[in-house]
Amino acid sequence: MEWLVNIINNPAGPAYLAMAFALVIWAGVKLGRIKMGGIALGVTFVLFVGILVGHLYNTLVVIPHSQDPEFMASMLAQNKIINFVKELGLILFVYCIGLQVGPGFFATFKKGGVGMNVLSVCMVLLNVAVMLGLFFLWYYNSSLTHAENSYNLAMMVGVMYGAVTNTPGLGAANSVLPSLGEHFEGLEALPALGNGYACAYPLGVVGIIGATILLRYLCKISLQHETEQIEKEQDADPAAIPHHIYMRVTNKGIVGRTLKELNTFLKRDFVCSRCKVNEEMFIPNGDTVLEDGMKLLLVCAESDMEPVISLIGERINESWREEINKEEKYVSRRLVVTNPEVNGKTFNDLHFSTLFNVNVTRVTRNGVTMFASRGFRLQMGDRLLMTGTEENVNRVRKLVGDQVKHLEHPNVGMVFLGILIGVLVGQIPIPIPGVEVPVKLGLAGGPLVVAILIGAFGYKVGITSYTTTSANLMVREIGLALFLAGVGIQAGATFWDTVVNGGYHYVWMGFVITVVPIIIGGIIGRWKLKLNYFTLMGLIAGTYTDPPALAFSTQTAGNDAPAIGYTTVYPLAMFMRILVAQLTLLLVIPLL
Repeated sequence: MEWLVNIINNPAGPAYLAMAFALVIWAGVKLGRIKMGGIALGVTFVLFVGILVGHLYNTLVVIPHSQDPEFMASMLAQNKIINFVKELGLILFVYCIGLQVGPGFFATFKKGGVGMNVLSVCMVLLNVAVMLGLFFLWYYNSSLTHAENSYNLAMMVGVMYGAVTNTPGLGAANSVLPSLGEHFEGLEALPALGNGYACAYPLGVVGIIGATILLRYLCKISLQHETEQIEKEQDADPAAIPHHIYMRVTNKGIVGRTLKELNTFLKRDFVCSRCKVNEEMFIPNGDTVLEDGMKLLLVCAESDMEPVISLIGERINESWREEINKEEKYVSRRLVVTNPEVNGKTFNDLHFSTLFNVNVTRVTRNGVTMFASRGFRLQMGDRLLMTGTEENVNRVRKLVGDQVKHLEHPNVGMVFLGILIGVLVGQIPIPIPGVEVPVKLGLAGGPLVVAILIGAFGYKVGITSYTTTSANLMVREIGLALFLAGVGIQAGATFWDTVVNGGYHYVWMGFVITVVPIIIGGIIGRWKLKLNYFTLMGLIAGTYTDPPALAFSTQTAGNDAPAIGYTTVYPLAMFMRILVAQLTLLLVIPLL
């Protein structure tokens, strides 16, 4: 067993660190699947296993060797390596989140999104206000040294981020503490953040879900009524829902006009996928002239159905599905966009109907089917439903790519180019009047902002941000696991002492930080913004960036309303969590 002892006694060695991280992550993920009260902590349980391993190693190995200068020097080297692994994991985590939400980020500020995002930002600020209030009421003491008060504030910031279950914010706070080292006078502030986070996190998860349930009773909400309301409303953009209708031209005013002229006059998007004249079916294009009695198979947005029907003539009650299936001349195919040159272009740019005599009626993205309007902007991975001759469809196939295997291999080079830019952007100092140290987006904020911009506008500069959902989730989970394992191992050395020396106070304080802003923000969202309860549940989960709360909301609702609320506020909430972590420390610590 001498070889094993040698590994343990060399804490900076690659074998020890690889074994430690592997053990912590494996055990944490395994235990995180166990449900307690119907809630599983998932990968976040890695933090607690890391704390246990760090505590045991500190007790059994570090303390007995604390008088050995060579061993303690290796411990310093170990901390540097853990810091690197931890920060790399955080970068991978936030960058993948940015890529995922980037394409729809700016669209969230459309109808209804502004008010929801304003409410979300106010709840983030309320979390900070409650945390500072508890700090000054309970822990701040003028008889303590400046370093001791600063240490207690760092601990409370960790409590706040455990209470809101936000790991990137904890990483941002970690990154700014070294620049404030002179205020701590040798006290270890970094473990304080991790300890505070770990103390507050378990009740943070429970508190978010519990507060949304309490909100339901405070506002006297009927789940059945909320469900009926959701069913009456469209839970997606009306312009995006495709609907097909069979029509007969009876309006004499449009006879002799082309489909293109009709589209321009109506100022509504529709696609005519097939026409019938004297029961002979064919694929039309923009130059097809309308005839009296001509039958049309149209696809349009559900919200445009009535104007289209009113202008063209009468709706007929028949289906051409059987005829279409038997057709040999014309085919319907689903093609996948895999050509980077098509990424970001609209159907207006591509002229499928004019150049190829092929009509695209629907686009499926991430499992959601949408109407293929002329201004629809394509992304890698979109599936296009089109009709035309086999020859013409094959010509379009060459243009869009339709090479599914290409999507299975993520563009690793572009991913790390984005990370490189993000890290550089994160180090740019942003001076703020009255703050002695410039604010930086840091290793969490920089990659997140750059990833969002690449996801939204990367196609304009030739950067392909597409990764499969499974690949994105895989990298994101690995990054989060590495970060949490690093935080836990480092915090484990002092965690037990923190708990027995009054750390239990951080548990109830974290619960207060969790619940109070949800109740206040929830009541405002319900009474002022008139939000549906299910949408409000998603908004709360998104503001707290908490997947377990989203899962609970979705299960309760039985519809997509919570997911819509979650994705509407999540990107800005994540950015604010990262920003206020730094501002709180940079602004308040010098004043203590």
